[in-house]
Amino acid sequence: MNAAAHNTFDVVVMGEILVEVATDQPFGHGVPARLGISGDALNVAAAAAAAGARVGLLSVLTDDDLGQAIAARVAELGVSTALLKFRRGQQGVYLVHSDPDGEREFSYARTGSVGSTLGPDDVDPAVFAAAGAVVAGGIACAISTTARAAVVKAASVARRFVYDPNFRPRLTTVEDATAALTELAPQAFLVTPSFPGETRALLGVSSAEEAAATLRGLGTANVAVTCGAKGVQLETDGVSAWIPAIPAPAVVDQTGAGDAFVGTLTARLVLGDDFPAAACFGAAASSLVVGGKGGTGLVPTFGQTRAHAAASVNGAVSSNA
Repeated sequence: MNAAAHNTFDVVVMGEILVEVATDQPFGHGVPARLGISGDALNVAAAAAAAGARVGLLSVLTDDDLGQAIAARVAELGVSTALLKFRRGQQGVYLVHSDPDGEREFSYARTGSVGSTLGPDDVDPAVFAAAGAVVAGGIACAISTTARAAVVKAASVARRFVYDPNFRPRLTTVEDATAALTELAPQAFLVTPSFPGETRALLGVSSAEEAAATLRGLGTANVAVTCGAKGVQLETDGVSAWIPAIPAPAVVDQTGAGDAFVGTLTARLVLGDDFPAAACFGAAASSLVVGGKGGTGLVPTFGQTRAHAAASVNGAVSSNA
């Protein structure tokens, strides 16, 4: 048995890690930029670890100094490196320009990346079945057919499978993204689509409530529809709740806000918080991370997240911490 199989995680996240080149100026020659490590999978994993979960991250890195530097950052964020794979290839990269309001413009260099070599053989059934929850997203499904097959395998063995559609038109088509969501939703413990963009494109609905009802109809146990700066619509057996957004103390860069919500929500559910409380903590974490630069530039501790949630108008909730 793989040595990683002896690790039991609260949360396992899978997907691609990217090198992040960030600047406050429009892209151009000679523009000063900051190097970072990000990508939706790492952002989710970091948030889950900060929320108190034991987290493993399945991703493929280059077998060189860059890969080792990325692995060191993963460990620095409190995430286990036991599931990381190292292969020859090119690490995926993205460039991001953030304006003073935190709005972003992206440019990607990830086609054929080493991360896209992720495949079903990388998914250890023992590890994934033992985890409290497994998180994957539409980006992993979009980067290659093998990565999508890995996600499908993970969903089939996980006790609780969490799927974030994370639709990116530059990576995939509406048809393929819809097909992935439709295939995975029946196996999902939780799906976290965003409204209005994803829900309209992938589900053809015009409200967060309709999106939740559609996914519940497909067999998804729990749905959290994120509605940007407005809040989150929750739907599950016996619970239909609206969680208002928590204002951000500062907005520097919105990269990773949705990932922080998913990671925190998943971790707190696995650790025993109820759905509304876990979602409130997710909303608090996402409103804090936008105060940092880059996807993992600011990862709040759970103490900070809990205090921020409690200080909000509707955020006084209890937890099992």
